[in-house]
Amino acid sequence: MKLEDLQKQYPDATTFKFGDGASLSASLLQLIREGKKKATCGALHEFTEGHEEMPVEGRCDIALNWDGTPALVIRTVAVDIKRFCDVDEEFALLEGENDSLAGWRSDHQAYFERNGGFDEEMLLVCEQFEVVEVVDIIQTAR
Repeated sequence: MKLEDLQKQYPDATTFKFGDGASLSASLLQLIREGKKKATCGALHEFTEGHEEMPVEGRCDIALNWDGTPALVIRTVAVDIKRFCDVDEEFALLEGENDSLAGWRSDHQAYFERNGGFDEEMLLVCEQFEVVEVVDIIQTAR
């Protein structure tokens, strides 16, 4: 399905990519397709400084493959703003990337250090979502 068709079907949807590179993006999309990843987070400053649009509870958004083609449609079911140090194991496990809070903290600290800086007190936008539609088959990292 073409992105233009999805944007007509979900006129309020924003588009975005998971991760910060092709390989990470593909693995996160795979976790979502397998039902293991049901949450994500990002640094609040990425949203408030105009880089990304804030998730909105109830809105559907289109997740893209790294090459910009549509991968799936998600619906936001909850949005919270939390300090990094206040993220609990329940949320960390919903992200589906690790089997412990310690693993989540380690991986996310490295991610934030690669993408603009890290601080234990930094504010995160913590989003829980559900899959509405899987658009295509898994794309390999390019």
